Amino acid sequence: MSELTKALLRAERQTGCFVCGQDNARGLQIFFEIGDDGVVTAEWIPSSDWEGFRGILHGGIISTVLDESMSKAVALTEGEALTGELRVRFRRHVSTGQRLHVRGWIVRRAKRLIETEATLTDTEGNEYAHAWARFLALPKVR
Repeated sequence: MSELTKALLRAERQTGCFVCGQDNARGLQIFFEIGDDGVVTAEWIPSSDWEGFRGILHGGIISTVLDESMSKAVALTEGEALTGELRVRFRRHVSTGQRLHVRGWIVRRAKRLIETEATLTDTEGNEYAHAWARFLALPKVR
């Protein structure tokens, strides 16, 4: 395998990540925590910078945050993997400035395929969005 091919098969973490990168001034800078049960959680208050309509958080941002929470859960146990498929069900609109809870976890593993779920809820536990994703673990590069 060439060095270029090996480099292309890498999904290296970096501090400039749009969702969790604390060094990305234009990013969301969400801090994720990992529970003993493997569930990844975060608390987040989206700003008006991420609106789609006035006062309403853009659905693409919601999808991105849910994808990242699932990605973090996968990275804990599987190493490098990339999102292969993402499905999001929006249950109600999310207001900017609202305190939210994000959760992501692994549902099932089958060889290189990893199935995950994530939720976005308010402080009372009302679900605003639910996501399902399939990740493909990258082959181990020697």
